[in-house]
Amino acid sequence: MRKFKQVKRKEIIFDLKEWELVEKRAKKVQINTSDFIRRMATKGQIIIFDLKNVGELMKGLRIIGGNINQIAKKANETHSVYADDVKSLKLEVETLCRLLSQSLSEQQSNVA
Repeated sequence: MRKFKQVKRKEIIFDLKEWELVEKRAKKVQINTSDFIRRMATKGQIIIFDLKNVGELMKGLRIIGGNINQIAKKANETHSVYADDVKSLKLEVETLCRLLSQSLSEQQSNVA
């Protein structure tokens, strides 16, 4: 069995203006020119996701995870769960879901 995948090389010639445009677009999406050309040739587009809001979502997930652990610990100690704790957790999950949904819809509108 082969250790390396088989490849096919093809030389492409660009004029200086075309090459400048390729370099500019590759730099914009922060990949090297050969990856840019390969992706554009095989997929026709490159989609960039803005992940600025991911930090906020991760913070929300950590808070919810901590709350779940506290509720589980209390439930194991007392063999019961307080309705207020469950309501609070439910509100936090709904808020996080709204943030996630909003972030995803913004990402999709940026792609379209």
